[in-house]
Amino acid sequence: MAAAPERGGEPGCDPKCFNGPEAYAICLKTDNKAIGAIELKLNGHTDMTERDDECELGYWLGKPFWGQGIVPEAAREMLRHAFEDIGMQKVWCGYYDGNLKSKRVQEKCGFRYQWTTEGVDVPLMHEERTGHVNLMTKDDWLWRKLYEAARSVQNGRKISDYVEAGGVAAAILSSSGRVYTGVCVDTCSTLGICAERNAIFNMLTNGEQEICKVLTVMSNGKTGAPCGACRELMVQLMPGTYKGIEIMLDYEKNRVVTLGDLTPEWWIG
Repeated sequence: MAAAPERGGEPGCDPKCFNGPEAYAICLKTDNKAIGAIELKLNGHTDMTERDDECELGYWLGKPFWGQGIVPEAAREMLRHAFEDIGMQKVWCGYYDGNLKSKRVQEKCGFRYQWTTEGVDVPLMHEERTGHVNLMTKDDWLWRKLYEAARSVQNGRKISDYVEAGGVAAAILSSSGRVYTGVCVDTCSTLGICAERNAIFNMLTNGEQEICKVLTVMSNGKTGAPCGACRELMVQLMPGTYKGIEIMLDYEKNRVVTLGDLTPEWWIG
């Protein structure tokens, strides 16, 4: 189980248990003093997995520093490190029943609930607890990265009496792993552009042309499908492989389809 922030320095949260090769101190940016610990517990250091491409996220934070958003910030960086730097495909995490702070950390980071186990033995605390297990896959992390990128540029505003921008935002994951964003521009004539095409043109401007994933955020914060014109552009851009492009339809429910699902037959050939 991941060490829980709300327990602070009580038995069962001994920072000395963070001793694997991917264990790090959590430090304040102001003085670089250690106030906690965080670790990607690799195979051999966790009972959650026996795979080398999976690990468990564990964390501990001193009680005076609770409630400041420190653990979520550290956890997000560790997740980036896990998926981008050391090749993890899954990161497991858990919390004991009643530990609402640890539960909230995992929810903020995007972990998804998997199962609950009664009577989990906790040797350091000399008791049994109810444990809840959560999971984040690399695919989950990539979609969250796209969603946050799109939201970061979405800023619906009126530019002039004739132009509005930012009501819709889109993020694209290219084959190189880079993320490109764009916002919609609405005009009183046909000069405007959809957020998806704006993001695609951003990608093309930067020398890339292969799309892996597309996520579009509407003005209400929910995700939706690209319009016909945007789908047509993607098909023309990748005529031989467009059917494999993944599109997030419903971020909250993790509903993903492919462009092939939305456009099974193209008008050319």
